[in-house]
Amino acid sequence: MNKPTTKQIEVQIMGQSYLLACPPGGETALLDAVGKVDSAMCRIRDAGKVKARDRIAVLASLNLAFELSQRESELLAQTSFANSEPAPLGDLGTHSHGGENDPANRGRAEDLLRRLDQALGSDGQLI
Repeated sequence: MNKPTTKQIEVQIMGQSYLLACPPGGETALLDAVGKVDSAMCRIRDAGKVKARDRIAVLASLNLAFELSQRESELLAQTSFANSEPAPLGDLGTHSHGGENDPANRGRAEDLLRRLDQALGSDGQLI
């Protein structure tokens, strides 16, 4: 069985060269990832609070992981919301199906509040 060969790509991150292995057809994705890492690290460096390259790398990694986690949560919320049937507006009031003490109404309200919190708090960064 022939194993696909990886190719070497030289990239620049925060002004330093790195030689990275890249699977066939993965060049665009790798270069996109390098661009995100470089941008995140340069933003931290340019803020002037952190000087050590390794600390900048850790902070950038945490920020990128946090951003990815937020996007995954939003996607999961959108997927679960899209798969649930929308409730008529009257169902959230106190006059139908047991009102605000009804577990179904409470769950829909909590889901709505969670989605609003995610939308309004999506710009949170660790630094």
